Amino acid sequence: MTESSAIAGRPLPPVVDRAEWERARAELLEEEKAHMRHGDMLAAKRRALPMLRVEKDYALEGPDGPRSLVDIFEGRNQLIVYHFMFHPEWNAGCDGCSWFTDGVANVAHINARDVSFALVSRAKFGKLETYRRRMGWNLSWYSSFDTTFNQDFGATVGDREHHLLSVFLRDGHDIFLTYQTGERGTENLGTTFSLLDLVPYGRQERWQVAPEGWPQGDPYVWWRRHDEYEGSVPAPSAMHGGRSS
Repeated sequence: MTESSAIAGRPLPPVVDRAEWERARAELLEEEKAHMRHGDMLAAKRRALPMLRVEKDYALEGPDGPRSLVDIFEGRNQLIVYHFMFHPEWNAGCDGCSWFTDGVANVAHINARDVSFALVSRAKFGKLETYRRRMGWNLSWYSSFDTTFNQDFGATVGDREHHLLSVFLRDGHDIFLTYQTGERGTENLGTTFSLLDLVPYGRQERWQVAPEGWPQGDPYVWWRRHDEYEGSVPAPSAMHGGRSS
């Protein structure tokens, strides 16, 4: 091993020969695999969490007027809501929430697993729509203005906004909160698989640890390009269905 290099005063890792690099990489890979396996078990525990019934209904404003929380599921059985910080008096959305939203995976992939995704903010819908166009996003975004939605789920405390991510499960018209995270809990989110690992049914692939009877199917076969999902393999949970809505 040689000493660390430097370019224009910037420190760099040590330079080694291939054999030493491969040994170091192999050691780290073992730790990465252990971390991955631990993450798999955490996701399994997340899927097995008990649920909290959502007792209220909410009229959330969208492009087609007021919509109920059931409507936001768009006919699917699972829903991820990102509580985007946008105070009614602000003229632009939170920069950190904007960063998160820029990284959201194409939702066609999670739609194919019976999952919908929506942003919800407290500002009036007109402001949200103007900002959405400015950012070039093609995501469902609803205003909770004049409702207690933000306060009930902890996204607004007093008059202060907080970023959160909430996961809901629908059984007919009955809605349940199954998971919620915030602060640094959202840092590693935004890819298709990390989002699917949050929802109760997960990726719905047989290799995942899941409660007895959980809807699961063959891995890999359902994946498509985002514009190729028409006529694809239905999600097992969609085949199971809930009570008719």
